[in-house]
Amino acid sequence: MASLHTSANSFLGWLLFCCCCCLPLLTSSLPLKGAPGAHHACRLRKIHFQQPYIRNRTYTLAKTASASDKDTDNRLIGQQLFANIRENNRCYMMKRVVELVVKDVLLTEVKSQYPYVEEVAQFLASLTSELSSCQFSGKRDHIEKNLEQMKNKMEQLGENGKTKAIGELDLLFDYMENACTDAPKKGGNKKKN
Repeated sequence: MASLHTSANSFLGWLLFCCCCCLPLLTSSLPLKGAPGAHHACRLRKIHFQQPYIRNRTYTLAKTASASDKDTDNRLIGQQLFANIRENNRCYMMKRVVELVVKDVLLTEVKSQYPYVEEVAQFLASLTSELSSCQFSGKRDHIEKNLEQMKNKMEQLGENGKTKAIGELDLLFDYMENACTDAPKKGGNKKKN
């Protein structure tokens, strides 16, 4: 009976999430009449990050995984991602990082190890889908180099690399918000080891 109650609560929470979060995502991707497409291609509306339901799910998932992460010397999500990246390419960079984390971490076997993985993965995938027209400007070399360094570090850490990536989802959420919303905050949120 408790399992049925939990399933019902989870379904109702997901339904609420879809109504509050996914509908604005779908409608906000429609072009506004007279709005220049290129300017908004790498921008998300702030409201996507202000939904308490998905923010809580993301932060809870990160906290759960972070408790299993014994490596306090390495960081996957941080300012190093923006090394030599122009500010107008930061949202594109975060889009690529999110795509990597969703595909190579969240949609792997870890789905069954942590709560809320699928909900958070769907939310992040919907953001990258909305940013599908977001392209880099200028040279791409630094973006690819920084992504490759992140991938290599995650692979070097082995199974703990995935745990670390999940444990830093709160940082990923914040960096994505800062880089892709219309009024980015200065600097990234810093997480203590």
